[in-house]
Amino acid sequence: MIKKILIANRGEIACRVIKTAKLMGIKTVAVYSDADKDALHVSAADEAVYIGASAASESYLVMDKILAAIKETGADAVHPGYGFLSENKEFALKLQDMGVAFIGPNVRAIEAMGDKIASKNLAIEAGVSCVPGHMGLIEDADEAVKIANKVGYPVMIKASAGGGGKGMRVAYTDEEAREGFQSSKNEAKSSFGDDRIFIEKFIESPRHIEIQVLGDKHGNIIYLGERECSIQRRNQKVIEEAPSPFLDEATRAKMGAEAVALSAIVDYDSAGTVEFIVDKDMNFYFLEMNTRLQVEHPVTELITGVDLVEQMIRVADGEKLKIKQKDVKLNGWAIESRIYAEDPYRNFLPSIGRLVRYRPPAEGKTAEGAIVRNDTGVYEGGEISMFYDPMIAKLCTWGEDRGIAVKAMQKALDTFEIKGVGHNIPFLSAVMQCDRFERGDISTNYIAEEYPDGFEGVALNPGHTRAIACVCTLMAQKLAERAASGSGILTHHDRAIPTDVRVQVGERHYEIKTERTNGNSLVTSASLSTGDSDKAAIELEISTAWAPGQSLVTSLIDNDPFVFAATPVPEGYRVGYRGSDVEVKVRTPAQAKLATLMPEKIVADTSNLLLCPMPGVIVSILVAEGDEVQDGQALAVVEAMKMENTLRAEKKSVISKINAGAGDNLAVDEVIMEFAGAS
Repeated sequence: MIKKILIANRGEIACRVIKTAKLMGIKTVAVYSDADKDALHVSAADEAVYIGASAASESYLVMDKILAAIKETGADAVHPGYGFLSENKEFALKLQDMGVAFIGPNVRAIEAMGDKIASKNLAIEAGVSCVPGHMGLIEDADEAVKIANKVGYPVMIKASAGGGGKGMRVAYTDEEAREGFQSSKNEAKSSFGDDRIFIEKFIESPRHIEIQVLGDKHGNIIYLGERECSIQRRNQKVIEEAPSPFLDEATRAKMGAEAVALSAIVDYDSAGTVEFIVDKDMNFYFLEMNTRLQVEHPVTELITGVDLVEQMIRVADGEKLKIKQKDVKLNGWAIESRIYAEDPYRNFLPSIGRLVRYRPPAEGKTAEGAIVRNDTGVYEGGEISMFYDPMIAKLCTWGEDRGIAVKAMQKALDTFEIKGVGHNIPFLSAVMQCDRFERGDISTNYIAEEYPDGFEGVALNPGHTRAIACVCTLMAQKLAERAASGSGILTHHDRAIPTDVRVQVGERHYEIKTERTNGNSLVTSASLSTGDSDKAAIELEISTAWAPGQSLVTSLIDNDPFVFAATPVPEGYRVGYRGSDVEVKVRTPAQAKLATLMPEKIVADTSNLLLCPMPGVIVSILVAEGDEVQDGQALAVVEAMKMENTLRAEKKSVISKINAGAGDNLAVDEVIMEFAGAS
């Protein structure tokens, strides 16, 4: 049996492999870069080896450093996780020469299926339906434009060695094809060390559904159902679920059979994924095969009860699969939300910094019978670096049916506390409450269609704003009680603490009066907002366990749980609740009257500046001082967390000054260039 596994990866997937290895009694070795010296996977492993500078190209992608770490520690197996060297045939061959087990498929499978062009040709040979396109290599942008016109717009420009949304662009015009070709090549080279590109027809409004396969070295291959991965942003999956709410049993069986047939061509012998795009009529087309563990594998584990990492290890050790196809049963429903360090209110731009608070929901069975699982590679006090993928955690829930799993996810997101970096929990919460998502009416265009102007948060209904106003009133009273008690000069707090206040929640205004009853509070609230149809006073019995300093507010309102996040601001709190972000002001009647006389703060005009939207590196400046630029013209390319972002002109203007150049590291809102003559 394998005795020691080196994990040639980092973050949550390294922690995930370590978890199963420990359960199997197998020792583990972590590798780490400068940026990861204090990372969770380093402390979780039995041993750790330093492999170089922070950039992946100087550490995790340097094969010789990984091989040296294997020799140094005496590891007899390597799990590559996903990304980095996971689909690198040369790496697998070198391990084979060293007599070290590669916990992944055979080299032939990696070469044939890891190369998107070769895998398409094999799929065609196997009779699997494929998307039309040009499977040959493309030399330059001019050739890319010619091929795009031949295939017919829109087209998908993709890295041959790609995965995880890296090196992918959709083009609708010649200009977008030319620009997308270069960006795809750059990202592919940076992420995979392979800049080969191909082009295929882009099928609009499809579903992205993938089949999980598992094979051994004795010719046995099975599939473990499907995963729906249609909610994507920039070709990066955001929410996944298993099974798909769209497929019927016949289509599922047909897709599974084709996935197994394709795997059999290369004697597939590990966990792998065959990805399809599916149109509205359930016609499906082979997209690619990932010869590795997928990011979203936990949802398959939750509905099948199969530990995919354990199976990969056993197969790599030469064991036969003990699971037959007839043994695979899909039980219940599972959903995964990828929690990223990014700002959903600024077009999901990456965020970096220290996690000053990181409190995920409790894992395990809930009172309602659901299950919560959180795969992560971070901890409170740790840092999110600009050098790697911005994932913080993968939050998963399981329920007996889809409705239960969705509700469990809503509650889990409510209680997930993150501070110090921007994060996408408000967006994930908004999706979980969307009627369209609850119906399962989704496609890869879901985000673009639901948020065409970007995510701006959810508008709270009057019931929620009233509840927030009442709870924030009690929070303000607790703060006032503590201040009065600490002063040592007031002994009758009921005389010092205001019980009649005016609360503003966004644009809504409430008159609130409180009274203590049986240790709780009876709150009478009346709406003061013009045009509010619900102006009648309402009595609510509220109890809250909140204490000053806590950012998660847990309350009971008429015995119903109500949970939101709150950050102190002058005169009140900044409240986040299920996709909303709203400022709450708690004032005495006199303060509220004076507040109406205060002038509005004028926001500084930055329309004549191009600001860096995220911490990152300038890849290229595409204009020169004195150039006249048009609305939508590309101005600069910024790379952050392995993704390139093209910054464009918002209006016709002239470049008056350029303040940064290629290779410069910039912080958020640093000035890249200045404009004159804007129109």
